[in-house]
Amino acid sequence: MLYLVTSTLTTDPPATPYLADEIATQPDDWAAARELAARHRAVLPEAGERVAVIGCGTSLYMARAFAAAREAAGLGVTDAWPASEHRLSRGYDRIVAITRSGTTTEVIEALKDYDGEASVTVITATPETPVVSLGDPIVLAEVDERSIVQTRFATTALALLRWHLGHDLDPVIEQARLALAEPESTLAVARSADQLTFVGMGWATAIAEEAALKLREATQTWSESYPMTEYRHGPISISGPGRVVWALGPLVRNFARDVAATGAHLEHRDLDPMAELVRVQRLCLLRAADAGLDPDRPRNLARSIILDP
Repeated sequence: MLYLVTSTLTTDPPATPYLADEIATQPDDWAAARELAARHRAVLPEAGERVAVIGCGTSLYMARAFAAAREAAGLGVTDAWPASEHRLSRGYDRIVAITRSGTTTEVIEALKDYDGEASVTVITATPETPVVSLGDPIVLAEVDERSIVQTRFATTALALLRWHLGHDLDPVIEQARLALAEPESTLAVARSADQLTFVGMGWATAIAEEAALKLREATQTWSESYPMTEYRHGPISISGPGRVVWALGPLVRNFARDVAATGAHLEHRDLDPMAELVRVQRLCLLRAADAGLDPDRPRNLARSIILDP
């Protein structure tokens, strides 16, 4: 199957990666998402609704984070599916589709093929694209990106959904501002590591998946992700000196002890996982520069995956 790709980038990369500027706006973007969540409340999941959330790549990880957070809050069954492997026929009350480009084939096909009675909401960065006609649109055009690598659109979509769940993101926003202001030296160990494993629990597991994906995309780094409690069931075998285990969210019992026994470095802060993701995004810029890579344009990737018929 062939892939047709689209991109809004110019031929020559900018002196400063677009990614750097897009990472930096996130605290303000998350703050603005509070009002957006209130404005679009009518088309966001209500308490008690059975909800399915679909997406691809980074959007899928945001879907998984929201699903786990919503269920943890006791607000109703919430499933997250890859758009290509959805189960939308399971009697949902609402479907939420997340797609930055609004043109991703798997998302478009999933919504077009759906013939149930659930209300459909689409969250996108791009107006006047096919997806906006397939449900009630929430268009986050102000956080669209020129980099192929997603950062602020995805995290702002999640911030909007978290505000809607009743999360207080004001402390998270302040943590993200501090993470952006930290000296590069705070990332020195991770910057030189030859392998990184990201772990989390609950909705932070999806943020760990996103963190690992960002490093693979922007820096071609060997990076993996797991639920924290699964790390000791196999993945621990690759940990060792010169490698990093990066935990997002609270540590499970004896986790630090078990990582230390491998000789790996444990990277962990008492931060909200979204704020910690900002630190990982900054690491992407550093490692890309060290490797002579353009973090805006990862090899073999594009802004949107559009499949041949």
